[in-house]
Amino acid sequence: MTARNSSVTEFTLAGLTDEPGLRIPLFFLFIDFYLITVLGNLGLIILIALNSHLHTPMYFFLFNLSLIDLSYSTTIVPKMLMNFISKKNTILYTGCMTQLFFFCFFVISESFVLSAMAYDRYVAICKPLVYMVTMSPQVCLHLLVGVYVMGFTGAMAHTGSIMSLTFCSHSLINHFMCDILPLLELSCNSTYANELVVFCVVAIDIGIPIVTIFISYALILSSILHIRSTEGTSKAFSTCSTHMSVVLLFFGSGAFMYLKSPTLLSLDQGKVSSLFYTIVVPMLNPLIYSLRNKDVKVSFKKIFQRKMFC
Repeated sequence: MTARNSSVTEFTLAGLTDEPGLRIPLFFLFIDFYLITVLGNLGLIILIALNSHLHTPMYFFLFNLSLIDLSYSTTIVPKMLMNFISKKNTILYTGCMTQLFFFCFFVISESFVLSAMAYDRYVAICKPLVYMVTMSPQVCLHLLVGVYVMGFTGAMAHTGSIMSLTFCSHSLINHFMCDILPLLELSCNSTYANELVVFCVVAIDIGIPIVTIFISYALILSSILHIRSTEGTSKAFSTCSTHMSVVLLFFGSGAFMYLKSPTLLSLDQGKVSSLFYTIVVPMLNPLIYSLRNKDVKVSFKKIFQRKMFC
């Protein structure tokens, strides 16, 4: 399969660096990051699945967050690791478009699952008496379907926009993956309409979740200030600060990459920004949610003690 209206059948990925001496150290650094990501997210998925005490709306969304993190990290990192140790860093056109689609799908899905988690915390803290009714299994399932529908719609819009471009003979992608902005740079024809699509879709996929999250946490903060119990206030702050640290890291790096004009942000700076939401965030999420979460730590200790006893 070739690019539409062009003869390009494959692309060459420039990778993270062109310094030969840095390739092997970076390979071992990022393979360590990837192993931590896989073990952390897979461990959290298994822990939530096996422990009935964690079968609540909050952990239902955390289960899906870990699944998304594991999936989109796997979409990007293995190919990046291969590029560090191979001489010819090429990727087929079909492979590039496939990687782009799944990358967009999982990243957009993550932004909406984070907003669903914020809404869940709002109901739990501000309306505890009707929490189990408001966040019933049916409601959680509908929210999750909405998350993945938005992910699929956004991914189709981005991938379709890129596939409509005409690529010239120059096919070097100045990135370690098939991302939207580096691919736009390779187009022979005008990309104004495509850039407009990117900006609108990203504004929706970042804007709606951010508005939802900040409204939820503004209401949560207002409710916390009226809690007289010190223990209740401390628990609420702990839960919210954990989620907000993940939100700020994920949305901050994504907005810095996509909502800035390409003339203000070089592609080399974009590579560094991309590292945060493709590698660092999926690695930190399970660590943040497990190390700062009492329920997860207690469940892990119970399973560990049960295994030791057996």
